[in-house]
Amino acid sequence: MTDASEEKPLRSGWTTGACATAAAKAACSALYGLGFPDPVGISLPRGETPSFALALAETGDGWARAGVVKDAGDDPDVTHGATIVATLRPAASGSGIVFRAGPGVGTVTKPGLPLPPGEAAINPVPRKLMAAEVAALAASVGRIPDLEIEISVPGGERLAQATWNPRLGILGGLSILGTTGVVVPYSCSAWIHSIQRGIDVARATGLTHVAGCVGNTSEKAARALTGLGEDAIIDMGDFVGGMLKYLRRHPLPQLTIAGGFAKLCKLAAGAMDLHSKRSQVDMAWLAAQVAALGGDQAMVDRTRRANTALEVLEMVRAAGLPLGDVVAIQARQVALGVLDGAPVAVQVLAFDRTGGLVGRAQ
Repeated sequence: MTDASEEKPLRSGWTTGACATAAAKAACSALYGLGFPDPVGISLPRGETPSFALALAETGDGWARAGVVKDAGDDPDVTHGATIVATLRPAASGSGIVFRAGPGVGTVTKPGLPLPPGEAAINPVPRKLMAAEVAALAASVGRIPDLEIEISVPGGERLAQATWNPRLGILGGLSILGTTGVVVPYSCSAWIHSIQRGIDVARATGLTHVAGCVGNTSEKAARALTGLGEDAIIDMGDFVGGMLKYLRRHPLPQLTIAGGFAKLCKLAAGAMDLHSKRSQVDMAWLAAQVAALGGDQAMVDRTRRANTALEVLEMVRAAGLPLGDVVAIQARQVALGVLDGAPVAVQVLAFDRTGGLVGRAQ
């Protein structure tokens, strides 16, 4: 058995934006008659200078194309292994650098994102990185960088269905993302970013009520109870703290927090990250709630020794004690504390594993 201290550190990877930048630089080099550099090196915002092997290198009449396979390191990224392709063509004189969405890259259709509707879903930092690299190449050969940069991802439309893009109004494929160019394994920054963009889109489109849901079961149950549409659902996963902190700075009138009983027990006890690896149900805290509800000593002791929160829930429900409501009320108080006076009305819905409502606070 391997000691935990001997485990290898997780390997970092590169964002789609970094891969697109490398592909764009290689294609630009070929377009200007300098050939395809392979590997191709780029500079990232924090000073890293990675090099990328080319998986694709093609030229034609007035265009050049290069592709880089994304390596997300040890992060479970949906785009790991995807080929990020850049096709460069001369643009009209004086147009500067123009970005286009090719096959597999989405187009923005809703306000509230860093790009206006109608733009290719290539985020500002990747645009800046690509622009800097091709401008430097143009300067090296005495050219003005009037260029069209088209980014495509074969299979990207299918991959995008596993992302937030459809709900955010990014249609037709993936987004080209990255603020540092580096993917830190399990940093969950992409998920938090998606939560924030979901809130931004909700605000920009005039929604007044959103639901932050832990998973599919709670989402379906919450939508059935509240009547909210799909565009009002924030897939917060385990990151309730990240969602609440963003809402504190960017409030919406009404928030429903929906999740399973065990997850909300963690929130009620003060946890901001509900993942099983980063927080556990506090059985001593739960036993105190059972005692406060009038549970006898045997029930309190059994709660402390219980293997799961579900075991406790089933026991107290059989005794007619409203533990689910108590947990929802406590979770709501914790959420309000994080919101710190922001004008957000909070409702909490707790569900069992089948989506049955077991607790409510509003």
